[in-house]
Amino acid sequence: MLKRILIANRGEIARRIARTCDLLGVEYVAVHSEADRDAAHLDGAVETVDIGPAAAAESYLRIGALLDAAARTGCDGVHPGYGFLSESAEFAAAVAETGLTWIGPRPATIAALGDKAGARALMAEAGVPILPGTPDPTESPDELAAAVADLGYPVILKPVAGGGGKGMQIVERPEDLRAAAEAAVRLARAAFGDGRLLAERYVPRPRHVEVQVFGDDEGNVVHLYERECSLQRRHQKIVEEAPAARLSEGTRAELLDAAVRGAAAIGYVNAGTFEFLLDADERFFFIEANTRLQVEHPVTEAITGVDLVEWQLRVASGEPLPLRQDEIRREGHAVEARVYAEDPDAEFRPAPGTAAAVRWPGSVRVDAAFDGAGEVPSFYDPMFGKIIAHGSSRREALRRLAGAVRTTTVLGLTTNLGFLADLLDDRRVRTGALDTEVVGEFAAARAGADLAPVGAAVAAAIEVRRTAGAARSPWAGAVGPLDRAYLDPAAPLGRVVTRAGSRRLEAAVTAVRGGPDVAVDVTVDGDAHRVRVAEDGGVFHGRIGALPWSALRTPDAVELVVAGTRVRLAPGAGAADDDAADAGSIAAPMPGTVVALPVAVGDAVERGATVAIVEAMKTENRVLAGDAGTVAEIRCALGEVVAADQVLVVLEPVPRPD
Repeated sequence: MLKRILIANRGEIARRIARTCDLLGVEYVAVHSEADRDAAHLDGAVETVDIGPAAAAESYLRIGALLDAAARTGCDGVHPGYGFLSESAEFAAAVAETGLTWIGPRPATIAALGDKAGARALMAEAGVPILPGTPDPTESPDELAAAVADLGYPVILKPVAGGGGKGMQIVERPEDLRAAAEAAVRLARAAFGDGRLLAERYVPRPRHVEVQVFGDDEGNVVHLYERECSLQRRHQKIVEEAPAARLSEGTRAELLDAAVRGAAAIGYVNAGTFEFLLDADERFFFIEANTRLQVEHPVTEAITGVDLVEWQLRVASGEPLPLRQDEIRREGHAVEARVYAEDPDAEFRPAPGTAAAVRWPGSVRVDAAFDGAGEVPSFYDPMFGKIIAHGSSRREALRRLAGAVRTTTVLGLTTNLGFLADLLDDRRVRTGALDTEVVGEFAAARAGADLAPVGAAVAAAIEVRRTAGAARSPWAGAVGPLDRAYLDPAAPLGRVVTRAGSRRLEAAVTAVRGGPDVAVDVTVDGDAHRVRVAEDGGVFHGRIGALPWSALRTPDAVELVVAGTRVRLAPGAGAADDDAADAGSIAAPMPGTVVALPVAVGDAVERGATVAIVEAMKTENRVLAGDAGTVAEIRCALGEVVAADQVLVVLEPVPRPD
């Protein structure tokens, strides 16, 4: 067994690998960028090494820095995790050349399967079904257009070196191909250092099902059953389960056999995943192989009882597979939900920031980048946690997961927790009627509730509990909470004024009832609410009607989450609406890097036109003009790292007729 390994990764997966190392008595060295110098994944490491600035290209993607860290700290192996360099044949080869053990497939296997065009050819030769597609990858939109003309529309453009759905673009019309190809090339270069694209025939409303395989140096290859990964947004998975829902046993057997056959044909060693699309008739087609551990590996572990990281370490150490195929059993059902720092109500826009208070559920498995608090930097992927539930049946697993998601508290970050809770309650999800369009349709139909008045009622209840009998706080309006000197018939116990952005909200406190949890009656905008409020370790929590909420009060804000959705309120006493903001200033919606500036000073732009593209957390975010005007200033440059709310472009508004 390996004695000491370098974990060449960060966040949740680094902590996950470390957990198994602790169980096996394997020491580990942790690396970090400047942005991660205080990150939780450094805890427990025998040594930590600073590998560079915050940007991934200058730290986690620097092969030389990682090899140097391993050499200086006496490691005998390197585990790449997933993402970053986990599927880099160059990195795997460099590790082996230095005499260290690469904990993953052989470099030649990574190279062969990492090129999607080559992988398609290999699988076709092994008798694994593939989709019609272009034989040769390219960065040229013109070459793609010519190839796709023969293939036919719709098609999907896929970065040949990519993974995790990043950079993929669906193109339904010839006139949309160039813009989609240029965007895909940009994203692929940024994420993988290789902008070449492959085009494949697009299967409408497919299911995405993958098979976990494992091989050893003795030529043994086994599967550990399949996972359903059809619930995706932006081609990236958000909910996964094992085994697949509503899959016939005949198709399951054929699918598992195809994956093992494909893996055996190339002499696969260590962990890997073979991914397939299934059409409405359960015909399946190979789309790619991931030569690493998958984000969703915990659901496989839950149904098989196997620690896949332990298997990785044992096989990398030269041991045979711990179990034969006929010894691998599955039991029950498992479902995983990924927790992202993103705004589902803004097309899942990344929302990096700092989680001031986090409380994960204790009833299920949680793999997270941090526990009580932590930061989600803008330089990396927005996923910072996973919640995994196992049950004797799919129904039980879903019920346990939904309950765990609804009781998770993350304060200070905008997350997808509320969206996940609603999605898990959707009829299609509950019945297993899944395909890759379900999440998009659900998001489009989901009505975003106006939670600002609810938040104002909660903020008032918190003030009542916190300042009862005390002097008025800066959160109070003309009449302070419980300040009997300022009686108001409509608010006998006072008013609390808050602001949600520029919106002023006034909450009238009408009654307070004691008990284990204080109940406060509050009226906002004519609607009456009963707020139950308790406090535990500085975190307030309770229910408003049927909705659970949690909150953290700071001197200048209430960070509030209602049923998983973030509401941020500021004190509003005596404040007028902020009409002084420059309507012509267009700001970055989040921290990130400017990757495109399609306008120049003097250009006329229409309302809704793209004036800049900011990449954050491996996602391109278009910055739009709020109104028509002429570009007066450009206050950023291509490649510049900008802060949230930093002004990028200033427009001179179009004169309005008198």
